[in-house]
Amino acid sequence: MEIFAANQHDKYIIDNRHDDFRLAFLKETILFLKDYFGSIFTSVKSLLTGMKLTGYYFVHPKEIVTEEYPNNREKLKMNERFRGEVIMPHDDKNEHRCTGCQSCEIACPNGSIKIVTKMEVQPDGKKKKQLDTWVYHFDMCTLCNMCVHACPSDAIVMGQNFEHSVYDKKQLKKILNKPDSKLMSGVEE
Repeated sequence: MEIFAANQHDKYIIDNRHDDFRLAFLKETILFLKDYFGSIFTSVKSLLTGMKLTGYYFVHPKEIVTEEYPNNREKLKMNERFRGEVIMPHDDKNEHRCTGCQSCEIACPNGSIKIVTKMEVQPDGKKKKQLDTWVYHFDMCTLCNMCVHACPSDAIVMGQNFEHSVYDKKQLKKILNKPDSKLMSGVEE
C-alpha cells in the first residue's frame, strides 16, 4: 500500500494496486520454483534409477548380455526374434514354398517386395501361375515382418544376418529365389 499526495495541497490518496501486483508476482514465483525444483527431483530420480541398473551389472558381470562385436563374429548368436532380413529357404532339391500369390507384396507397407510370375503348362495341359522372380528391395524394408505373417505357405522367414553395409545401393536389391528353383511338391495356393 502506498500513500502519496496528488499535488502539494491535496489530501493523501491510498493506492492498493501495487499490493495486488506484488501478490501476483509472488504467486508466479512460487509456481516457477515449484516446477523448477520438481524437474530437478524427477531428473535426479531418473538418473539414480539408471545408475542402479548399471551398478547391478557392475557387480554381476556374468549376467551382462552385451556382446563385444566384431571380435566375437564367429560365435555370435542372435536371438530367435531378431529380424535381420527376409529370406526364402530352399531345400536340398532347390525347391521353395512360394506359390507366387503376391500376398507378401500386398502386405508390404513400403513396396519393398516385387513378385514376378509366369504361366507354365502343367503335365495335364492346364496353365498355372508360377513364381518367376522374388525381388526384395532391402533398402526400403523396415523389417516389420508383415510379409512373413501374410504368406499362406510359409515361404519366407526372417533371417539372422545383420551385416548389410555396402557402398553401392544397388547391392541391396536381392533376388530371393535361387536360379532354376521350383515350387515344392505338395504346396498349393
